[in-house]
Order: sequence, then structure tokens, then C-alpha cells
Amino acid sequence: MDKVVERWISPRTQRELTLARWGHYGTPLLVFPTAGGDAEEIERHHLLGHLAEAVDAGRVKVYSVDSTAGRALATHEGSPEHRMWLFNQYHDAIASEVVPAIQADTGGHEIVAAGSSIGAFNALAMVCRYPQLFRAAICMSGTFHMEKFLGGFNDDLYFSSPVHFVKGMEGPQLDLLRQRFVVLASGSGRWEDTGESWAAGNVLGEKGIPNRVDDWGPEYDHDWPTWWKMLPTYVDEIVG
Repeated sequence: MDKVVERWISPRTQRELTLARWGHYGTPLLVFPTAGGDAEEIERHHLLGHLAEAVDAGRVKVYSVDSTAGRALATHEGSPEHRMWLFNQYHDAIASEVVPAIQADTGGHEIVAAGSSIGAFNALAMVCRYPQLFRAAICMSGTFHMEKFLGGFNDDLYFSSPVHFVKGMEGPQLDLLRQRFVVLASGSGRWEDTGESWAAGNVLGEKGIPNRVDDWGPEYDHDWPTWWKMLPTYVDEIVG
């Protein structure tokens, strides 16, 4: 599978950011890593391999980027306020640095965002914050209430957290977001919490944003084999 890796120092996060790409053409699919994972995590954990059919057929071109803010969270970098700031800066870096790189590579196509765990949080946040750039989000085994991990709450986290800022959305951005689609999928096996997905779905639904919550059942855990099954299924549904 054709692979290209680019790295640069992000002026927004003030650290190195890596963008990996697989495939030749197709709908751009930006996959956010779990927790503190890097851009090549999806390859090491074989999630990319389960997308091979769609990539080889030219239906999707897969991208992934470092989980900069998730890594700071996982390692308890700095103060809680610093980590909240970094989530906000990370989303800005995705919209202002990563998305233009993807658009230049694909001719400006709208992007489908995807991710598992904290990656699902980032995928949902990007669609809700930047509906002009993303057309759908595939959120698997999502963790959406980040304040419980950060030990606090401020404006940086508010504007990063879709389960909070979406409640106050109005106007043209909300009108555009109502033309997007979000799938919130979760197993109910070990380490899963379907309540997170239902809570996020309720927030979206109350604002008229199309979404669907799928419970895959108790045989699906919060782990890679679950996402191996989920992501190709939803790529087939959303991309075709």
C-alpha cells in the first residue's frame, strides 16, 4: 500500500506534528489515534489492513495524524490548564495545517473524520467545529467528557468539547452542521461505556444534527478487534 509521511513543527501546538498517508485516490478519511498514539498507530495495530479493500479500490485515501493533545493527557504533561489549551490548539492545527495539506493532496474534497476512544472525541469535535471542512464523523467507543480526565474546566476545553459547545450553537455554522452526519458506535463489552455515545447523541439530536448511536453488543470490547470490524463497515456506509 502506497505510504507517505510528512513532519513539521506546528506553530499552533509548538511541537512536531506527523501526517501519514496511505493510498492513491478516493474520499479522504482522517483517522485520529487513540489516547497518545501517533500517526502510524493505525498501521501497527492493523486497522489500516482492515481498510485495504477500500483503499485498493480507490474508495478512500487514508490519513492519520499524531494525537498531540491526547499524548499530553496520557503523560500528565504540565498543568490541567496547559492540557486544555493544547486540545484547543490541536484542533486549530488540524483545521489550519493538516486539512489544507489533505485538500492539496486530494483536490479539495470534504473529509470524513474517524477515531476510537479519544480519537472519537477529536473526530466529533472537528466535524462540529469545522463543518465546512468535514462531511461526516465515525466515532467508535468514544470518550467525550474530557473534564473527568483533566480535573477541571475552562474556555479552552469548552470550545474543544462538542458535548459542551454544541449546546450553544446557533446560526450558519449550526445550519451547515445539520447537513452533516455522525455515527456513534460502541460495544458494550469490557472497558466500554455506551452511555458516552448516547450522551453525545442526545446533545446532537437536541440541536437537530443527524446522528445515530449503534450498540454492537457485549461481545465487542474497547479494543482494536472491535474497531477492525466497525471502521470498514461505516466506511462502506458513508463513503460507498
